[in-house]
Amino acid sequence: MIKTKILEASSGKHEAHTIITVDNSALTFEEQLESVMEQYERLRESLGATMVPVFRRWFLSDAVNQQPSLPADDACATSIVEQPPLDLTKLALWVWMVEDAEVARMDDGRFSVKAFGHTHIFEGGCARPGMDPYHAMLFMLTATEEALREREGSLLDSCVRTWLFVQNVDVDYAEVVKGRNQAFEALGLTPSTRFIASTGIGGRQADRTAAVGMDSYSVIGLKEGQMRQVNAPDHLNPTYEYGVAFERATSVDYDDRSHLFVSGTASIDNRGQVVWKGDIRRQTFRMWENVESLLKAASFGWEHVGQIIVYLRDPADYPVVSAMFAERFPSTPYVIVYAPVCRPGWLIEMECMAMHAS
Repeated sequence: MIKTKILEASSGKHEAHTIITVDNSALTFEEQLESVMEQYERLRESLGATMVPVFRRWFLSDAVNQQPSLPADDACATSIVEQPPLDLTKLALWVWMVEDAEVARMDDGRFSVKAFGHTHIFEGGCARPGMDPYHAMLFMLTATEEALREREGSLLDSCVRTWLFVQNVDVDYAEVVKGRNQAFEALGLTPSTRFIASTGIGGRQADRTAAVGMDSYSVIGLKEGQMRQVNAPDHLNPTYEYGVAFERATSVDYDDRSHLFVSGTASIDNRGQVVWKGDIRRQTFRMWENVESLLKAASFGWEHVGQIIVYLRDPADYPVVSAMFAERFPSTPYVIVYAPVCRPGWLIEMECMAMHAS
């Protein structure tokens, strides 16, 4: 099954988010992969050559055995994470496409994308196999800072969003946070400057010695005020109040469009406390309420959302959550995956990306 949402900027240019899944869970992995790739190629053909993929993520059920079979395609930055789709299939694919983008693979493995007047830097599948989670996080962020500085950027000035995939999130998340906090403090990201929109979630790499993996997205050459922190203090407190360092959401304004990146958001109140412990339905409603408050704070609405990723801690909650999302978001691409949230009391978390015309 393929679901695509096309968004139009004021210039008439478009971008699209697509989630591709498989209908038949009885197929082998190779058959499911073939189905996804056939749908992807049909999508590319239908959208035309001017719509260019700039980032994609594979969600796998068994990365160790499945990743070697994925197509070797350097078309854009690619993230691969073991976060099994909870419809009992073996894989799903999210693709972000931008009209008239120019994509190039750089020598360090990152990808440069020229689009709507800026250079965008995508990093997919970064990891430090064999390192403990604290040092892995510290080294990865430091390496990203160095790469951005080579291109006249920095984490502080350029990095819009990260995704952190922690192999054992219940045990190692605190060390990941410790490494991130130390890197941020050294690089000038503080409560008085800014942090980065982020999702820190359970997720495994094919290399089981990688305690944590990271994807990142940055924009070079942003002017002061072009990238903004988005908060909804009536619903969500600043994350630094409970010892972590990320923005609830970040918006970026361009001449013809604005983007909004909503971080992983759960059922939490403005004191940092879990709301509706043990109740998946009520946690889902509160999560939606929190995300909606961030959208409104940035002058966005649900109609601007291009894609949603939903993370569930307990696979047994999938039938309930799947029905709720199908009813609430019938035309928005989304995928529901198994990925424990960083605090055990949270049963569900979601993130999303949105765009509206400037």
